[in-house]
Amino acid sequence: MKIIVLGAGAWGSAVAMSAAQHPAGHAVTLWARDAAQAAQMRSGRENARYLPGIGFPPSLSLADGDFGLLLPGADLVIVATPMAALRGMLQSLSTARAPVAWLCKGFEAAPANEPDAFGLLAHEVQAEVAPGLLAGVLSGPSFAQEMALGQPTALVAASPHEAVRQALVQAFHSPSVRVYANEDIVGVEVGGAVKNVLAIATGLCDGLSLGLNARAALITRGLAEMTRLGLALGARPETFMGLSGLGDLVLTATGDLSRNRRVGMLLAEGKTLAQAVDSLGHVAEGVYSARTVARRAAHLGVDMPITRAAVALLDGEISPAAAVALLMGRGPAAELA
Repeated sequence: MKIIVLGAGAWGSAVAMSAAQHPAGHAVTLWARDAAQAAQMRSGRENARYLPGIGFPPSLSLADGDFGLLLPGADLVIVATPMAALRGMLQSLSTARAPVAWLCKGFEAAPANEPDAFGLLAHEVQAEVAPGLLAGVLSGPSFAQEMALGQPTALVAASPHEAVRQALVQAFHSPSVRVYANEDIVGVEVGGAVKNVLAIATGLCDGLSLGLNARAALITRGLAEMTRLGLALGARPETFMGLSGLGDLVLTATGDLSRNRRVGMLLAEGKTLAQAVDSLGHVAEGVYSARTVARRAAHLGVDMPITRAAVALLDGEISPAAAVALLMGRGPAAELA
């Protein structure tokens, strides 16, 4: 297969490296928006900024400039940009003939001056700007560093189009990566969007040394929030018990490589949000997606108290201790409500 990966962050680089080492011998090109970064990657044969010390496979090609020149003959295009850049990328790819899949997780930010507006999931953005694309998402519990090192990883290829699901399986299913196909793109994207917010809350719990009981409660009740939002948007309930729901939530909420969990821990230590984000050196998507998740939930009338508490904490409206008190002070309720 000829595979083009657009975006040379940590996850885009890891996905490109994995595909380039596939036994089928795929021809993989990793495209960087920044020409200087591309030059550094060519000379050092690694992504020193995001994945230092992990060398590129010899077969991986690097590119910058006009990515449209790379598209002829492509069998699969992977968009590895943050959610904020997805709309523009999809507009540029609107006439692509190859299947297109994105890696970003979250809701697109709504206009700040429109209080009643809400952000869209990635597939909803695609339906607006490039409805003719055969498109989908590659998601699931995965840290870029581990995938780049070839450690065992399981992912979900979600799309309403069988051709997209098959292309993603053919591109990435290998001895170290297992790819499961799923038609429920709504459920897979909701899981990817909400788990980052819940990981911040769980990191707060861990940073305050509240114990393993509290962590288990947050993860479990967080999964209930995620499921409620997903069902309101038309997802299938069983999707949230799979890799992109429970699997991604557990990884991001408990893994030491989780940037979102680390944000919660730093806030618990008394750091400001700016200090916490600056210390990471990478994007923590939950910081930006928390408000968009909460706004979409409010529009749908879906109760998400953990998410609301996380937003209030990130906005500086309440302290870490107050966020915990807010959640623990809620009245009794039926567990499955």
